[in-house]
Amino acid sequence: VAYLVVFHILFVLFVWTYWKSVFTLPIQPAKKFHMSYADQERYENEERPEVQRQILAEIARKLPVYTRTGNGGIRFCDRCQLIKPDRCHHCSVCAMCVLKMDHHCPWYVLDTCLRFSEREGYLDIFLYASHVSYSLLYCLYIAATVFKYFIKYWTGELTNGRSKFHILFLLFVAIMFFVSLMFLFGYHCWLVSRNRSTLEAFSAPVFQNGPDKNGFNLGFVKNLQQVFGEEKKLWLLPIASSQGDGHFFPMRTLNEAQNPLLTNEEQWEEDGIDEAPQGSGEASSLAIERET
Repeated sequence: VAYLVVFHILFVLFVWTYWKSVFTLPIQPAKKFHMSYADQERYENEERPEVQRQILAEIARKLPVYTRTGNGGIRFCDRCQLIKPDRCHHCSVCAMCVLKMDHHCPWYVLDTCLRFSEREGYLDIFLYASHVSYSLLYCLYIAATVFKYFIKYWTGELTNGRSKFHILFLLFVAIMFFVSLMFLFGYHCWLVSRNRSTLEAFSAPVFQNGPDKNGFNLGFVKNLQQVFGEEKKLWLLPIASSQGDGHFFPMRTLNEAQNPLLTNEEQWEEDGIDEAPQGSGEASSLAIERET
């Protein structure tokens, strides 16, 4: 009876997290990130790339956008016709831009995009981590409870041929999935502790100062709160709320958060002022004039 009670608790949590992970629909960025019809015409009719970059910079000036493309331009999706929010990517499988896209998971019968879900108020990567963790416990529990019967099989205490096959099959399948899920769970725990998505682990986000894989790393505790929410007592249940709305995320680099659209030239000039010698009168006067 005790085995069955624990088994069904894990089973319910396993199915609950699986159901919500699969059937929670992805949400596109807000309307303010979508390009208007007039801007679309102006952008598409312009053939010069540098002018197109200026148009995108003008549109994104009032948006909380801080990450850039590899060449320093505004991240723009030509298929969805929108300015991509930070950590947003276009999923070719879902055919849409997805807020804080982690990756599209075709494995483990999920076939869904792991991302921020604004409508439900939580991170789907949280559901994914919960689902993997409960799957891990589920397989471990089955292997542990069946193992003693596996020992009896080798010692010849089991006489029923059908039960022998069922026990062998159940034990090996549970161990196989446990081992594979253990590596997957450990990898995603490492990502959550660094506040990175799977895509950001392979390709670091680009800021004004260049790529920075730790650009969203706020420290271990705050990183966990970004994904699992502030209510620690609810972390073990798939009902916790995450922070933010999926369009803006706190960053480690404060200078970029204060002025997201600094040009490279302005950034270099400010860096040059900061690095000027204290004993230089010209540098001091220049810095005073700039500050004024």
